[in-house]
Amino acid sequence: QVVPVESGGGLVQTGGSLRLSCVVSGSYSSINAMGWYRQAPGKQRELVATITSGGSTNYADSVKGRFTISRDNAKNTVYLQMNSLKAEDTADYLCHVNYRRSGFMFNSWGQGTQVTVSS
Repeated sequence: QVVPVESGGGLVQTGGSLRLSCVVSGSYSSINAMGWYRQAPGKQRELVATITSGGSTNYADSVKGRFTISRDNAKNTVYLQMNSLKAEDTADYLCHVNYRRSGFMFNSWGQGTQVTVSS
């Protein structure tokens, strides 16, 4: 079983920064895409940013220019650098991993890390 574990969330003031990390452990042949999603109370889960194994990135319009996703394949880790945080960024941030095992592709989600931005 592949388990992504997030860390780095917390309470920050408007305009501040946080860096989230997600370490992936378990049994797999390779990791394909990794990404961050978020879910605020009463709202649907939404994509924040994704990164492929080759380093191609994709961002939600609401975070472009403020957030940066990166990954360290040697450490099986994906990061999300969040700058210029706004109150509307407050949410539970979840790590998503798409991986290959025994010739099949699977998806796995972390438990989430809470980010709270105070105004």
